[in-house]
Amino acid sequence: MTQQSHPPRKRGGRRARKIIVVLVVLVGLLVAADFGAAAFAEHTVSQKAREQLGLTEDPNVTIHGFPFTTQALGGEYDHITVSADGVPVGDMLNDVGIRAELREVTAPLSDLTSGNTDNITIGDLEGQITLKASDIGKVSPLDNIKDLSIEPSTEAYVRNGEGNDDSQAGDDTGDSAAESQREDDQDSTAGVRLSGKVDIAGQEIEIFAFAMIELDGTSIRITPHRLQFGNDQETTVVPPEVQQRLLPNFEADINTGDLPFTVTPTAVKVEPGSLTISGEAKDVAFAGVTGQSGR
Repeated sequence: MTQQSHPPRKRGGRRARKIIVVLVVLVGLLVAADFGAAAFAEHTVSQKAREQLGLTEDPNVTIHGFPFTTQALGGEYDHITVSADGVPVGDMLNDVGIRAELREVTAPLSDLTSGNTDNITIGDLEGQITLKASDIGKVSPLDNIKDLSIEPSTEAYVRNGEGNDDSQAGDDTGDSAAESQREDDQDSTAGVRLSGKVDIAGQEIEIFAFAMIELDGTSIRITPHRLQFGNDQETTVVPPEVQQRLLPNFEADINTGDLPFTVTPTAVKVEPGSLTISGEAKDVAFAGVTGQSGR
């Protein structure tokens, strides 16, 4: 009876598969370690930002770029994002949103591991502060307006009502206003529609105020140009003599010097229910960019 011969086992192929598996596991461990180190650094920066901003919770911190270890060893980071909501500022503002894009960041590894952020420097800082209508309504004299709301508007509609077509009062917050806002994201002025209820001769009346928001140094200036009575469905023109008396109720200045991230505002954008101020700063220390918060 003839015995069948079996081909020799391919030990080389099995050994190669083992090596590949080991390499895959090793790469996975290195990636996990890299993410772990990044998470530790993000947590350190987040804790320090919380202390300086006077927050009750840590802000979100993201260190972009991979691998993190290479950046950490060199102490140079291309891009870090810090963001938080519900930041209290002073006695009136309780719900400020912040977002900062930090680029060309220098942070020695020894300082990060020890929790020391005093030596962290930022080559380029883009900061954004978002103020909600609920907080803006606390600024005098806007605090005289009940249920203050904010919507974007076009400058043409603010100044002349697009030919005084009162039926368009509710439409100015639609596509044309949104289009204008997208085009003017980096503009230092913006149109806004403020609405709310005011007391006139003991009667609560709903009013639309069409205003321009302008940046003046560290101040945000709200200057109303005209008023309308009514609501989104039906409006009437406010008589000139009544406008002169009521317009000051919608005029206000907001000092951004008291806001987190001490950058000079360069652009303003109005969105439904809020306005966002943005600005830039060069070559600043991390410990100093949040020094004006409401602690």
